[in-house]
Amino acid sequence: MILGLHHVQITIPKGSENEGKDFYCRLLGLPEMEKPDSLKGRGGFWLKVGDRDVHVGTEDGVDRSKTKAHLAYQVDDISTWRNVLEKHNIQILEGIPIPGFERFEFRDPFGNRVEMIQAV
Repeated sequence: MILGLHHVQITIPKGSENEGKDFYCRLLGLPEMEKPDSLKGRGGFWLKVGDRDVHVGTEDGVDRSKTKAHLAYQVDDISTWRNVLEKHNIQILEGIPIPGFERFEFRDPFGNRVEMIQAV
């Protein structure tokens, strides 16, 4: 069962973090969150939107099959989802570890990046 939406990611051009923060944090008033140490060197920044997060990543030359933009579905049994997807010949991609969560990624049939995530 999918429980809800954990976070979404959007992207901005590389090197435009200051302009991104001007818009999202200062103009829109969204508070910035500290990223986990394991992800700090990758650029971008994270925002808090109510009880959800928006991750603002950086990339140039966007191509749907290569974009970092994705949805993350919060699930209650990540192993079941992994098995379901593998049975349908969906390639599972391991993500960079984030403390307190188990997760994996995959591409939908159109090349969009999707994440399944479960708190541990």
